[in-house]
This record gives sequence, C-alpha cells and structure tokens, in this order.
Amino acid sequence: MKTSRLSPQELHGVFSVPPLARAPGARRSLDFTESERLVRHMIEGGITRFVYGGNACLYHVTMAEYEALLEWLRSFEPGLRVIPSAGPSYGRAMDQAPVIRRIGFPCVMMLPCGDPRDAAGLEAGLREFAGAAETRLVLYLKDETNFGADRAAGLDVVGRLVDDGVCVAVKYAVVRPDPREDPYLKALLRRVERARVVSGIGERPAVAHLRKWKLPGFTTGSG
Repeated sequence: MKTSRLSPQELHGVFSVPPLARAPGARRSLDFTESERLVRHMIEGGITRFVYGGNACLYHVTMAEYEALLEWLRSFEPGLRVIPSAGPSYGRAMDQAPVIRRIGFPCVMMLPCGDPRDAAGLEAGLREFAGAAETRLVLYLKDETNFGADRAAGLDVVGRLVDDGVCVAVKYAVVRPDPREDPYLKALLRRVERARVVSGIGERPAVAHLRKWKLPGFTTGSG
C-alpha cells in the first residue's frame, strides 16, 4: 500500500468502496481469500484506490477482526492507495488508534457519528484521535447533522480541521432529490477547497457533483 500522504491530486478519479467477505458458517469469520479475489478483479479493471468503510460493515467488526483487516490491507502492493475506517464512536476510535499507529496508515476515514454530539466535542475528539493514531483523516459527511445540530458550526469545524492539516479530504454523501441543488454542499465549499471534496454516494449523483460542483472524484460500490 502507499504510505505517502494523500494529496489532492490523488482525489481525481474513482475510489472503490468494496464489501468485506465473510465465510459461511456460524462463526462468520472474515474471509480474506474471497476479499482478495474481489480486489484482484477490480485491479484488473484499473482501480487503484480502495476505501473500507460502511460497505465493508466496519461498524460491526471486533477489535481482533479490525487488527486482522489492517494487517491484510498493509499487504496491498505499493502502488495502491488503501484507506481503512475508524469509529464511529470516540471510545471505539481511541481503541483502534494504537493499531493504526503501529501499522502506519497515512490516512483513515472516520465513520459518521449518529450519537449525541456537537461540533465542539467532535472537533476535540477527532483531533485527539488523529494525534493518538498518528494519521490524517478523511471526514465522511452523510447527513447535515453529522457534526451536530448547528450546521454552520459543524462546517466551521470541518474547515478548521482541513486548514490545520488534520483532515486531508472530505467524502460528501448527503443524499438530495436533485444533487444539483444543495445549499449544504455550497456552504461546505465556502470553507473547504473543492479539490479536497470527493463525491461519496456512488454513480447517480456523481454526474452532477463532477459537472456542476466540479468535485475531483467519486466513490463507487460497483467496482
């Protein structure tokens, strides 16, 4: 896997968000053989960027499974960009931080928090996690209230984290009936340069996100 810092230039293009296979049977153990087959298929099609998050159901892995997953991701060849996820809770992220630091992932995506929260608390927690894990963050905006009920304060936090180098990219995934009309995205782009914001909801809104909003890349669950 690549160990360099994720740059804005790398955000141009497609990011695959693959599932994580599990073996049949009562234990449902992680099946890295089948996951490897899927990755190889995508590499043959030209995919070089992989984000393991919601599609991989990382909300539900145990800590032992999480460590095994990161060890497997570390084995990806040097030309591939691999981004695991952490969280979504503060406590879970802090438990994951030593594993991320030991293996040396240059960036990690934060799964969106749905628990009681506000912008100030999330900012403090994200900064503490980034320091403990010795990594930079990809922030995942899935809902306007991911950073608390005060939407403007939440976007201000996102802007500060980018300005301070704590966050290197934003995965934007707020669903709209018409993605061409999105005041929240417009407000985000007043605080964060669009070169660091990736369309994060798959192919359908990606057309509008890339054409109208001029975002550099998009995620796909289709590979």
